Amino acid sequence: MVFIEIIKVILLGIVEGITEWLPVSSTGHILLFDEVFPLQIATSDGARSAAFMETFKVVIQFGAILAVVLLFWKKLFPLKLQKNSAKNNNEKEGKMQLVADMGILNLWGKVLVACLPAAILGLLFDDILEKYLQTPFVISLTLILYGVAFIVIENRNKNKDLPIKTTADISYKQALLIGAFQVLSLIPGTSRSGATILGALLIGVDRPAGSEFTFFLAIPVMLGASALKILKFFLDFGWFSGVELGYILIAMTVAFVVSMLAVKFLMNFVKKHDFKVFGWYRIALGVLVIATMVVPSLF
Repeated sequence: MVFIEIIKVILLGIVEGITEWLPVSSTGHILLFDEVFPLQIATSDGARSAAFMETFKVVIQFGAILAVVLLFWKKLFPLKLQKNSAKNNNEKEGKMQLVADMGILNLWGKVLVACLPAAILGLLFDDILEKYLQTPFVISLTLILYGVAFIVIENRNKNKDLPIKTTADISYKQALLIGAFQVLSLIPGTSRSGATILGALLIGVDRPAGSEFTFFLAIPVMLGASALKILKFFLDFGWFSGVELGYILIAMTVAFVVSMLAVKFLMNFVKKHDFKVFGWYRIALGVLVIATMVVPSLF
């Protein structure tokens, strides 16, 4: 591995760890980063290099997933150890047994329902979207569009007491609606977390609950997307080389550490602030990207 390429991999891991959970589009940022600082893979097979980069951009999200699983383990793992109550007065205490938490199982049911729309459409149109929409122009437009949406929706909700305060309060119908908004994130630059948070706000879920549900929703979505990309790469080119695997592991590790910080930051932030600052950031970045494409062509 070349030193400068390792630096790029570390930076990509940082970008992924920060932007995966903030509503600013991790895919958009990674694609823009790759436009400016393309990662060079030491191989003579151009098709393999291109396929690896597409796989790399998705699989490094696994590090971000692990951060959410670790941070929310108690809310996500449905099996608990608890004591049986004593059957008679002669028993001092009951035996320990493994029981299922029905509240957590119910939450996973809602998460899986919310995954269905994007999973179905993603499988059908992944290659088309990847081929035609992963461009700086598309990314900049979606950054601006959803930046405006955040500002408009937050202004509409100003001083409103949104009724749904916890993920347990989200119904299956509402989960499906949030999942329908996640379909929008198939277009690069939209942001998976941004689309689902916007959907949650529109149907009356408050910011902390909407953000938390978005984190949980990311787990099966990212696992599925990563598994699909790895399978496609394996079928076309075989297993990763040592250098390729090293790049992935480095980026995943960095994304994991940075995601731990980003998730904690966002959960604390949304308890006191709205999402408009992210909307303005998206607009500013989108305008900057368009300017870098338009201005040079004028001279």
